[in-house]
Amino acid sequence: MAKLSTLRTPSAGTSDAARKAGASPTVDATVIAAHGRHYLALADGAHLQCVTRGKKSDIAVGDRIHVQMTSANQGVIESIGERATLLYRSDQYKSKLLASNVTQLFIVVATEPGFADDLISRALVASDAAGVRAHLVLNKIDVTASLARTRERLKPYAALGYPVHEVSARAAPEAACAILGPLLAGESTILIGQSGMGKSSLINLLVPDADIAVREISAALDTGKHTTTFTRLYAMGADTSIIDSPGFQEFGLFHLTEGMLERAFPEFAPYLGKCKYYNCHHANEPECAVRAAVACGDIAPMRHALYLQLKHESAQTLY
Repeated sequence: MAKLSTLRTPSAGTSDAARKAGASPTVDATVIAAHGRHYLALADGAHLQCVTRGKKSDIAVGDRIHVQMTSANQGVIESIGERATLLYRSDQYKSKLLASNVTQLFIVVATEPGFADDLISRALVASDAAGVRAHLVLNKIDVTASLARTRERLKPYAALGYPVHEVSARAAPEAACAILGPLLAGESTILIGQSGMGKSSLINLLVPDADIAVREISAALDTGKHTTTFTRLYAMGADTSIIDSPGFQEFGLFHLTEGMLERAFPEFAPYLGKCKYYNCHHANEPECAVRAAVACGDIAPMRHALYLQLKHESAQTLY
């Protein structure tokens, strides 16, 4: 993979005629990190510190933006380009943007410490709702005492068609690169996972000079120590990028409507439209095709329970 770019001043896109007329130069850029209302963007291989006008904070890492320059390396975000995809989580009161324009999601789990099935299931629903391909990455397979049990826990997800890739970032780094490298090429990939799953080890393995990049980004955003947690994009050249996100324990999906939810469970697809009632909620209605599939084992009870929980949460949204 290509080396990360180093800090330099972006070249402005305004014509000579516009500059003579006194117009501020403009550039197109990609947001690579966000902290509050302050953003760091990449424009033609150079870094640019950006802010929004007013109190807007609806910018996501991965957004393609149009920036009006205010100095050699600073600017104001004027507009956001059309997003191909947008991943975010939400609770009853607000939403948290994760990343935009991603093509695939890697959910990192490990043999130890234990991971939460609820978070995995919710992340998979979020990816399907957003039209983003999802993969599970099982790290720390060198911890053999927990390996068989962990593999068993991941079987239901593999049965649904989500690929599971087994690696050990620390014990077998070359093998991990050989497995994950081809999957990353030409893609925009976001990695998510709970704390302790080894996501940072994978990033440091896959991204050359990741630690240096984090320090540069943190300094540019004035966030203090480089250990500050924020989502960040590493541009690896040739249409390849990796987005690292802070570890989190919950994945709220309050923003998904009932219709969006039922379509985000791929195993529901053969049964949708076959219930007795056209407006079936797949809860307590008689002759529900989805519930019948649960009863005969074609849909996992855990997944149906998650659907009902998410549907309940969606009804509580206040924002």
